[in-house]
Amino acid sequence: MSLAARSMTELLAAFRASDVSPVDLAHAVLDQTAATEPALNAFVVREAPEAVLAQAKAAQDRWHRGAPAGALDGIPMTIKDAIITAKWPTRSGSLTTSSEPGPDDAPAVARVFEAGAIIVGKTTTPEFGWKAVTDSPLTGISRNPWNTALTPGGSSGGAAAAVAAGHAIASIGTDAGGSVRIPAAFCGLVAMKATRGRIPAYPPSAVWTAGHIGPIARTVADTALLLDVMTRADARDWNALPPPQESYVAGLPTDGDAKGLRIAYSPTLGHAKVHPEVADLVDRAARRFEELGSHVEVVDTPLPDARDAFNVYFQTGIAHSLRRLTPEAVARLDPGLAAVLIESKAVSRETFLEAYDFQIRISREARRFHQDYDVLITPTVAVPPFAAGRLSPPGYDQANWLEWSPFTYPFNLSGQPAMSLNCGYTRAGLPVGLQLVGPMYGEAVLLRASRSFEASIAHEARRLPVFVEA
Repeated sequence: MSLAARSMTELLAAFRASDVSPVDLAHAVLDQTAATEPALNAFVVREAPEAVLAQAKAAQDRWHRGAPAGALDGIPMTIKDAIITAKWPTRSGSLTTSSEPGPDDAPAVARVFEAGAIIVGKTTTPEFGWKAVTDSPLTGISRNPWNTALTPGGSSGGAAAAVAAGHAIASIGTDAGGSVRIPAAFCGLVAMKATRGRIPAYPPSAVWTAGHIGPIARTVADTALLLDVMTRADARDWNALPPPQESYVAGLPTDGDAKGLRIAYSPTLGHAKVHPEVADLVDRAARRFEELGSHVEVVDTPLPDARDAFNVYFQTGIAHSLRRLTPEAVARLDPGLAAVLIESKAVSRETFLEAYDFQIRISREARRFHQDYDVLITPTVAVPPFAAGRLSPPGYDQANWLEWSPFTYPFNLSGQPAMSLNCGYTRAGLPVGLQLVGPMYGEAVLLRASRSFEASIAHEARRLPVFVEA
């Protein structure tokens, strides 16, 4: 297996044993990027190859001395271009943003730098993260490494495409309605939206408490390691939780353990239209948990329908964040985003406050629900990856991405942790995601359940993209 395709934990173990060096890995990642990035269009800006190699050489020297800089020393990573960085501008997929570097590194960026990661670039996003596919006026269309005719999802689509293709080993994305989980599902990866405030964020999200920072990685163990790094305290986030008392990596079972878990399985959340192949693979995953010793119960409608409330919350948040754009700037926006700004003007104060009331209600009901269940499982996305450059696949509302991705955003409102991992492939060889949702502060139980499932299908699920060309 190519070094650029290996997991972070495997690579760190190889560094420690001197079987592989950070320079070897940097060369593999740079070679893979040079070969496949033009087909994917996953980057907004890339670190110069000579700078990547110089950082890798410094990391190699530290490993040889037995003094790595931190838990990620020498690991190539990317940052979604919606997260501020002091070295590079943050364009958010827009022609209306500044090309000047940011004033500072966001908390998660600062933490991975401190841990020794090598940031190889910033990855693409739809304009201001407004939709769940990745194309923008600034960078054009990003594509899926499993089939470059298809979308990688969004809004952290460039991040997921880069990791799946071997342009990086992991990435940091944002998730305000599913934006790390959706592309992870479409690209065959693992991603987590942790409990609200678990990973400090700054500046605040345009959609207030629905916005999260989250890791995209290749394995559950890699995700746990990134959580250990990214959950460290940062005073800039007023909503940040105290750092966890225990390491997520240390608490991760070696081979997984799902015995005794109380799992609720909702195939549709009571209203979703799910593609038959997705439904079949997720149903098999639910049965697998039973084989692993969990008690699985079908629950059709575990929580109230969040569609209307989330749409109000999301649209008004984005519109508020862009309220100072001039008419000339609005004219340069993605037409779909410009339409959202117009639609949001019709939202009354009463309607917005009703959406806020719904957020309180769903958060309360989620806590009650998890008194009876440790984990809720659903599909991550209702459909397999579809054509790049489209907002929705055939058979779904062509003006509304929420219809084909109804499983992720309710948990942005409720604030509870949720993660996606691969559960198999369609007949066309495209990855399908399984979503696991836990109680507030329940990252450890999600990691335990996910690791158990991952270990049980490791021989089936860990594949590399085939790079079918458009």
